[in-house]
Amino acid sequence: MTLVLVVPVKSISNVAVNSVNHFVGETKLDVKHVNVAVGVVVKNNTVFVCKRSADAHQGGLWEFPGGKVEEGENPQQALHRELYEEIDIQVTQSAPLLTITHDYTDKVVCLHVFKVTEFKGTASGKEGQPNEWREISQLQANDFPAANKAIINTLHSKN
Repeated sequence: MTLVLVVPVKSISNVAVNSVNHFVGETKLDVKHVNVAVGVVVKNNTVFVCKRSADAHQGGLWEFPGGKVEEGENPQQALHRELYEEIDIQVTQSAPLLTITHDYTDKVVCLHVFKVTEFKGTASGKEGQPNEWREISQLQANDFPAANKAIINTLHSKN
C-alpha cells in the first residue's frame, strides 16, 4: 500500500522537521517530515550535482545540492545558507522551480526547489563529496533519489 500525504506548503514553510502521523488500518505510524531547500545550479546548459554519502538516506545517489530548512528559516533563506555551506557559492539570483512532496515510507520530504542562475564563487564539494557539472540532457532519474524525478523531468522539458 502506498501512503500519500498532502500538506499545504504554506503550513510548513518555516518548519524544519515534524512528526507526521500515518495510519495503516488501526496502527499509527510516526513518520518524520523533512522540509528541504534544493538548488538546481545552472551554468551553460549544465547543472551542478553532488554524490550523497554512502551512509546517508538514499546514499550513493547523485543529488542537487541543498539541505534541511532550519527552525525560523524560510526555504529561500535555507537555500542561500545550504549552498554556501555545501558547495561554497553565494546565490545572487534564484527563482522557485517547483515543490515536491515525496513519501519514502520511513520519511516524507518536501523539496522546495529553486533554479539558481547567478552566484558568486566556484561551486565545489566543500564537504569533500564527489561533484560535477552535468549536461541537463545527460541527467538520468535512476542516478538520483526518487523525489528528484520531477526535477529532472522539469529540466528536460525546459531544455
